[in-house]
Amino acid sequence: MKFTIKTTSPEKSETGILVICVFTDTPLPPGAQAVNKASHGKLSGFLSSGDLDGKAGATLLLYGLAGVAAERVLLVSLGKSDSFGDKAWRDALAAVGKALADTPAEDGALMFEEIALPPGRDLTWALRQASRIVADCAYKFDAPRIKNGSTKRGAHKIAFLLSSEPNQPQKEAISHGQAIAEGMALVKTLANLGANVCTPAKLAETALALGKQFKFDVNVLERGDMEKLGMGALLSVARGSHQEPKFIVMHYRGGSPGKNGKAHKNKNSGSHPIVLVGKGITFDSGGISLKPGAEMDEMKFDMCGAASVIGAFKTIALMELPVDVVGLVPATENMPSGNASRPGDVVHSMSGQSIEILNTDAEGRLILCDALTYAERFSPDCVIDIATLTGACVVALGRIPSGLLSTDDALAIELTQSGLDSGDRVWRLPLWEEYLEQIRSNFADMANVGGRFGGAITGAVFLSRFAGGYKWAHLDIAGTAWLSGEAKGATGRPLPLLSEFLIGRAKARNTEPSGSPS
Repeated sequence: MKFTIKTTSPEKSETGILVICVFTDTPLPPGAQAVNKASHGKLSGFLSSGDLDGKAGATLLLYGLAGVAAERVLLVSLGKSDSFGDKAWRDALAAVGKALADTPAEDGALMFEEIALPPGRDLTWALRQASRIVADCAYKFDAPRIKNGSTKRGAHKIAFLLSSEPNQPQKEAISHGQAIAEGMALVKTLANLGANVCTPAKLAETALALGKQFKFDVNVLERGDMEKLGMGALLSVARGSHQEPKFIVMHYRGGSPGKNGKAHKNKNSGSHPIVLVGKGITFDSGGISLKPGAEMDEMKFDMCGAASVIGAFKTIALMELPVDVVGLVPATENMPSGNASRPGDVVHSMSGQSIEILNTDAEGRLILCDALTYAERFSPDCVIDIATLTGACVVALGRIPSGLLSTDDALAIELTQSGLDSGDRVWRLPLWEEYLEQIRSNFADMANVGGRFGGAITGAVFLSRFAGGYKWAHLDIAGTAWLSGEAKGATGRPLPLLSEFLIGRAKARNTEPSGSPS
């Protein structure tokens, strides 16, 4: 999908589908009034007759309006003006995206500058969100089916109609939104693939290909490398699988002049990168603590944290963000076999701390803890791990926000705001010392589970034992990384949140006075 900006009057826009967003209880904005006048009052007539539902995101498609150059006009409801906010705005843009993805028209135009924006939001923010939402709606998984020769639908060229020439931040906002959508598409595709295809080796191959394409460094550690490093926790999970584990290390040096194909003018290129760590369990059977058979197919999505990190690297490379980022992806399957770890086994992590495995289905924290220890070598500014860690998080928060737990209040606040700005929201849970009591063990430094209560918290408390040397946050995306039922498939979350966070960091770095700490 290609986005452009045009200053054509909406009624004169020669396009396959012209999109106009309107409130159902206020007069038409000037651009829409021009279309209404050109069509001899047709728009106002349809609105006054109640053909357009008042709920935000409702649509009404009109064909062949006399006096209007567009072949079709799509009216999209913003709801009522007195209850308008971020959700209604995104609902409307999602409806726009779905309509554009399903239209037979090859191109479309969205009357944008006069579209009402939620309180506190500006045009630059809106352009980034709109281009991301519309492009994301066009995603279709290329499932391995027999092709039926059906005609492809969907507009491939979208113009945002503005009344004046855009400034550079507005142009950049559109390219950023498209880059986020492309990263999300990669996340979805990796996650939607069957576990027989998306193996640890496939994740490594994808990272290596991205590194080659965008000229950032990628290194893949093999089992022998992990053994030398003492990653006993990670390797304990890999024991039951025939698939070889991989530990993927990606380096994007956008904050360093001359790296990644572009020299940035930033005087404060930091030596302390942001480190993203993604859980890469490419299939989770539960191991010896075998999961129930129902919906076990969805455990191919247990690598969504890993996919999010790999997708984030595509996004930041496309955006050419002036930040230094390291991505760590511990990748393996969790399978039952005669060689698999058993409940009651004690293993030693890379940190030297011992772990009693009480439940082999609490394996994500075992691979992440060694990755968190490995992250120390980069002297990170902060470390964020992303993991489909606990069903308990879904019970606690449902499928609307991701869970957030952090040892640093400022980092937690920053991530929370990034979630609000992107619409990819999080909710913070406590990380109190009292929860350590639940993971005490008679036979090791700690147990890998803490009992029935507060499972999302005790999982994060376990990880905090390995993240004491830096600012750290944990995102539990078990409820947000994929959907079940008829809409089954990966969502691409939390890539919008991570992208908003990294864009914010890049802006902050560029506005720092010379000589200030990074």
